[in-house]
Amino acid sequence: MRKKWKLFLACALIGTMLTACSNAGDVPADADDILTGVPISIAEPELTPPPEDGSSKQSSSETSASSESTETSSSEEVTPTKKPIEDHSKMYRSELTGEWISNDLEKQRPVAIMVDNEILTYPHYGINQADVVYEMMNSTANGRITRFMCIVKDYEQIERFGGVRSIRPTNFLVGFPYEAIFCHDGGPFYINDYTAKKYCNHLSGIFARYTRPTSERPSWASSYASKAYSSEFTEFVTYEDYKNPNTGKSYSGLKSALSKASFSKEYSSKYKGTGFIFFEEEETDLTDHEKCSPAETISLPFSHTSTSLKYNSKTKTYDLYEYGNIHTDAADNNNVTTFKNVLILNCSFSQLDEHGYMIYNYYNYYNGSKTKGDGFYVTNGNAIPIKWTKTNDDTEPAHYYDASTGKELIMNVGKVYISLVPSDTWGKVSIY
Repeated sequence: MRKKWKLFLACALIGTMLTACSNAGDVPADADDILTGVPISIAEPELTPPPEDGSSKQSSSETSASSESTETSSSEEVTPTKKPIEDHSKMYRSELTGEWISNDLEKQRPVAIMVDNEILTYPHYGINQADVVYEMMNSTANGRITRFMCIVKDYEQIERFGGVRSIRPTNFLVGFPYEAIFCHDGGPFYINDYTAKKYCNHLSGIFARYTRPTSERPSWASSYASKAYSSEFTEFVTYEDYKNPNTGKSYSGLKSALSKASFSKEYSSKYKGTGFIFFEEEETDLTDHEKCSPAETISLPFSHTSTSLKYNSKTKTYDLYEYGNIHTDAADNNNVTTFKNVLILNCSFSQLDEHGYMIYNYYNYYNGSKTKGDGFYVTNGNAIPIKWTKTNDDTEPAHYYDASTGKELIMNVGKVYISLVPSDTWGKVSIY
């Protein structure tokens, strides 16, 4: 009986082994590689680099693979790739733009360069190096032609800037709080009260005269001005001294001019700042503001220059247009002049004589009252109403406020364009 039982067990064992062999077709063809210890070549999955903004979005194929897989542990996490952290140990945030710049510039005063906006002086050079650009009416005559005042912090980088023209009283009122060194070519006697102030540092009529061929003028401007450049439209600020190769005459650059003038290159102990406040780690598009309105185009009521700014969605900045054409900088490979922040300020003015000389009532200099005005702040394709104030203290900057909340305006990091618009044409400002 025991022998029969042993025989039965033996047969059962043999049957089990035969069954296992009959299922050999279920084994992968490369199973021998596993059995013999030879490694299998497994293709690595293609990795999609993370978006430049540092987010870690998955492609649709990755999402599908992830959802179908039952072998991935739920405890595994994907760490998003972050942008490398910049080393700002030797830098500081510019008081003019909020951008990171060299610590070497922190105490350095800027220069304020007067640039003619008459078409006869085009093309302009160097304007793209400016941190802040003011555009304002220069005279009630000649279609209320405007003039630029360009605030430049890192002036040692200037090779050619201009064309340079005369200055007006309002430019001193605007430039004093920056403790700027004014660069210009003369001006009417109305400026004498300002140049006499002990804290006024200015350089006038000493800069380079270039020989400018007519071919230099932009093709679109030829219909306006076909004649050769006259000498009044050939003056430019340079950093190094300049010798005109045609005339042999030498001119001072900023480097030697500042040395001879013995101006302090650093802010004084009385410097009170620019009045600008910038976001540091974020950026606003104003869409959450209750008074936000679209601002793709800003049209200003300057009939001579037809000044406008248009939003560039690729750069998220506002490109400047003058005389109906986009403004470019001949010293910057003809790149477009563009700004992150735009301030449009409503300001009354007083005419000084029948020749068109005038002064903005940037503050009421004579009775000491604080000036208040309306305005707009424009950035990232949108605009909000603001208020601005200026005391009669020459060294105190203008301050800007959200018109709805009364809180000081915080701007995005980047270059600033400011226009003082005459109150009698404020209703013609168009933002849409």
